[in-house]
Amino acid sequence: MTPVAGSFLWLLGAEDRVALDAIGRHRGFRRGSFLLRNGERSDHVFVIHEGRVKIVATTAAGQELLLAVRGPGELLGELAALTADSAPRSASMVALAPVEAQVLPGAEFLAFLERRPKVLMFVVRQLMERLRDADRRRIEFGSQPTMGRVAGYLAEMAERDGRPGPEGIAITTSLSQEELAGYIVASRESVARALTTLRREGLITTGRRRIVVHDLPGLLAYRA
Repeated sequence: MTPVAGSFLWLLGAEDRVALDAIGRHRGFRRGSFLLRNGERSDHVFVIHEGRVKIVATTAAGQELLLAVRGPGELLGELAALTADSAPRSASMVALAPVEAQVLPGAEFLAFLERRPKVLMFVVRQLMERLRDADRRRIEFGSQPTMGRVAGYLAEMAERDGRPGPEGIAITTSLSQEELAGYIVASRESVARALTTLRREGLITTGRRRIVVHDLPGLLAYRA
């Protein structure tokens, strides 16, 4: 599968990709299996080659919050290797579909970065972009009603990895209403009402873990 535009592998040149592929090992993960768990102490790093994973955290009350969905080409878990402080992992990583990932021991990943400082700059850039995205999410979620948050998320996913077709843009990342509610920090009931409104207005159609966007500008208008 082609790396997601702007992802870690997408940024690397051919020589750097070959050198990176020579370290660590490739592993397959079944849909629903954990690549790593919240609280475990480890420093290995993942590069996703096939499939998608969700990053989730659990609150003290037991609610699961969806933090992000990552796809081919993404580098994950790198903070544990970069900080080397043996802190427990702050979130879990779960396969949304069958996943092929390259698993890199922290020490080998750091040695690779020391030999290739340009790649280190790509890692730093990715970390800064994720921090900026987290800030944007906090601002949007603090100022928008649930409808705007749901429409904004669907528009974001359609633009990022949607598949255009005769019916519209199919969102390839299948999330349940509970997972969507966890991502935008809203109740499942309010998400269900928002989806019903968007369907009634003809902006989307939904099925079991399937959403097709028919009017992307209409979704973006809710986010404005």
